[in-house]
Amino acid sequence: MADEFTSVEVRFYEELNDFLPAERRKRAFRVPLSEPRSVKDLIESLQVPHTEVDLILVDGESVGFEHLLRGGERVAVYPVFESLNVASASRLHRPPLRAPRFLADVHLGALVRRLRLLGFDCLYEPPWDDAILAQRSASEQRILLTRDRRLLMRAVVTHGVFLHSDQPDEQMLEVVRRLDLRDEIRPLARCSVCNGRLAEVRKEEVRELIPPKTWHYTDVYYQCSQCRKLYWKGTHWPRLRQILDRVLTDAPPENVSPPTGGGDRDPAG
Repeated sequence: MADEFTSVEVRFYEELNDFLPAERRKRAFRVPLSEPRSVKDLIESLQVPHTEVDLILVDGESVGFEHLLRGGERVAVYPVFESLNVASASRLHRPPLRAPRFLADVHLGALVRRLRLLGFDCLYEPPWDDAILAQRSASEQRILLTRDRRLLMRAVVTHGVFLHSDQPDEQMLEVVRRLDLRDEIRPLARCSVCNGRLAEVRKEEVRELIPPKTWHYTDVYYQCSQCRKLYWKGTHWPRLRQILDRVLTDAPPENVSPPTGGGDRDPAG
């Protein structure tokens, strides 16, 4: 066992334990310390991304990532938005983003479509590698969404969400709950295909894009400003309402597939 003064005692709380091996979860353990090192370096050496951390206490005092550990300290690490009864604590507040805009990695295409259906600006380009994702997240002030913890450990990344679930519906709920986005939801505001903005259009202006049967029973249409895809509350709208109801009521997801549409001729997705 590491000597008390050549090591530090570390304890992670709540969902941060998911990043640890089973023998280190929900308990304090010692980490050897051969020389002074920053709290951030220590945390990420244990495979916990810094974007997932909201509060660090060293011997009961709140500190920043740059705080140097010299041996003998007790370090407690808490997740983002964890409710704490610590009156004097100072959270690791990151520079606020003016609006929730996202950037998703290559494996999250299904989540991207769901977030766009909820009205969120979410960029997604499968060819982008980790370096591009990290840099664009920082330069464009976008929240990086990923299941790759190493990607979130890049120093340039300031805002990110590690998705614990591999199910798109659950991932959608993770994002909305963690960032408290219920009041930001705007259905039929974004194109699920290209992320362009939707705007209401007069049906006469897009008549050539509307199937004959739809023309007779639907009067309200929305068109993407970029790809010109047409949307309306068609046969897939009830499925989108199911998604919205689960998000707004905080109900467990049922993995109902989101509306995907069939090009311009089946527009609910």
